[in-house]
Amino acid sequence: MSSHVFADRSAGQPPERGTVDALIDQARRLLGDVDAVRRDCADAVPDESAPEARWQRALYELASHQLRDLDRHLAQLREGPAPSGAAPAMRRAAGRPADPTPTRVGRADWNLLTDEVTWSPELYEILGRDPGSPALTLDELSAVVHADDRPKLTAMVTDCLIDGKPIDGEFRVVRPDDTARTVHMMGEPVLDADGSTASMWAVVRDVSELRRSQRAVSETRDSLQRQRHIAQTEHRLAVELQEAVLPPWRGSLRLPHGGPGGLHVAARHLPSAAGPPTGGSWYDALELPDGKTLLTVGDLTGQGVAVTSGMAMLLGALRGMAVCDTPPADLLNRLGHLLDNAVRPALGSALCCRYDPADRTLAWAQAGHPAPLLFRDGTGRALTPPRGLLLGATSGAVYEQAEVRLRDGDVLLLHTDALVPRRGEKAAAGRLLALAPELARARDAQECVQVVTDACADGERADDACVLVARIDS
Repeated sequence: MSSHVFADRSAGQPPERGTVDALIDQARRLLGDVDAVRRDCADAVPDESAPEARWQRALYELASHQLRDLDRHLAQLREGPAPSGAAPAMRRAAGRPADPTPTRVGRADWNLLTDEVTWSPELYEILGRDPGSPALTLDELSAVVHADDRPKLTAMVTDCLIDGKPIDGEFRVVRPDDTARTVHMMGEPVLDADGSTASMWAVVRDVSELRRSQRAVSETRDSLQRQRHIAQTEHRLAVELQEAVLPPWRGSLRLPHGGPGGLHVAARHLPSAAGPPTGGSWYDALELPDGKTLLTVGDLTGQGVAVTSGMAMLLGALRGMAVCDTPPADLLNRLGHLLDNAVRPALGSALCCRYDPADRTLAWAQAGHPAPLLFRDGTGRALTPPRGLLLGATSGAVYEQAEVRLRDGDVLLLHTDALVPRRGEKAAAGRLLALAPELARARDAQECVQVVTDACADGERADDACVLVARIDS
């Protein structure tokens, strides 16, 4: 009988041993580099449970698994096929440690003319079969294949034997211990001289762990995308809520509407350098029924929709109580009571001022907040703060109240503590007070706000901030 040939190519020459050794060295060096980068990234990500950290970890595990497989396969290529009938235990006895997860490549030959079947020891190991048992024929092979995948195997074998198509596909096998493994089979028909199929060869690789790693990457990627979508949605809701709650006026405002001694007010909300997520900073200027004016700024700790909704609750309560002629210290007492009884515990700072244009008196109280800055005749100073703890810091906190008499042309600056990036309260106040000459030259409150925001734009702001300027009309 004529010698057999492959259906689409002739047999190639085995690779040079030195060439394979070089490839093995490269694969191992690359594996070491991947492991080193994985450790560095793990050290750089403090929260290992975060979706992005899980996704990165899954990708590194997949890359490492593929490189370890590559190392094993190249080593098997270098060693060549085991002697027929050699058991895996014999191969390990020669110096190779046992591999708890079968990832070696096994080979099989089915001779259709003689019904002879030859399996390599690795294929016995992959399928979990006794090396002393007979190799399975193509008809018997389907018995170890998962019932759902048998049609796939039958179609691949039929196409190979009848139409001469190469085999390239995956299916699940059920081992004697009832564990299922996913294997990848590649094979070709071998033709005799007259073009008839004489035999079929195949290589079988256990890809269970590889597919598990790929599923982990896919699942963590999907989780990361969901988390990003949720974060984007929450940011949009927080921004919309913040815009709905903060004063509707833009630019500047004159309060009260008429009469001497009124205020020219301007304010601005400044986002953090990173943009999203939105925090709980607020500002407000509100004309009260008795002709007085409420000025307030504040900030709830945290970020996101929950914090913005908490800010909306506090600002709404603040407006309602201020309309009822509640003094600033009492306003803070009641806001603290609201936070004490809120479903979500929170901390916040606040500054509440009530200005009376009749005698130009400013009554004010603070809860752990930077004091107002008063600019007069080209110089500035921070007002001495009355006693007041952060809102929500302790139950039954007592807030004191202070008063100061203002003059025509005075400029009052209220701000949250994130206005001046990367500075403590004293350093921030010093930087703002240094703007006194420029504020004295400004024509109105809106120009004063521009001076302040320009001076505070040279650093990365970690949180959103608010600034409010009120100038006493002559």
